[in-house]
Amino acid sequence: MRARLRAAGLSGYRLQWKVPGHPDVAWPGKKVALFVNGCFWHRCPHCNLSLPKSNVEYWVVKFARNVERDEQSRAALEALGWKVHVVWECQLKKKAIDATMAELLPVLAEELDKELVSGALTDPA
Repeated sequence: MRARLRAAGLSGYRLQWKVPGHPDVAWPGKKVALFVNGCFWHRCPHCNLSLPKSNVEYWVVKFARNVERDEQSRAALEALGWKVHVVWECQLKKKAIDATMAELLPVLAEELDKELVSGALTDPA
């Protein structure tokens, strides 16, 4: 993700910025936050993952707390005037990452008031 952001000319971010939810990538000056959520722990809406078979009551509560905390963090950031983006782990896999970046990078560029580097929507490697 960070390699794609740099290749697109969207540098200047901070990692684990100290605002609600500690976004994975943040541009504090522009109040833009990016969370990269793991599908299992944050209960991805795309993956429809099953629960672990043992200790089900624990996992139901654990996952519900994670989802609730994510929603509270997002709401708190938005209340402070931040624009919040969430990218799911499954959206960064080989088959999906180009489409994910094609959708995300232009939005980030506009919010950050930066121009995308030409060819930024393809793999920088």
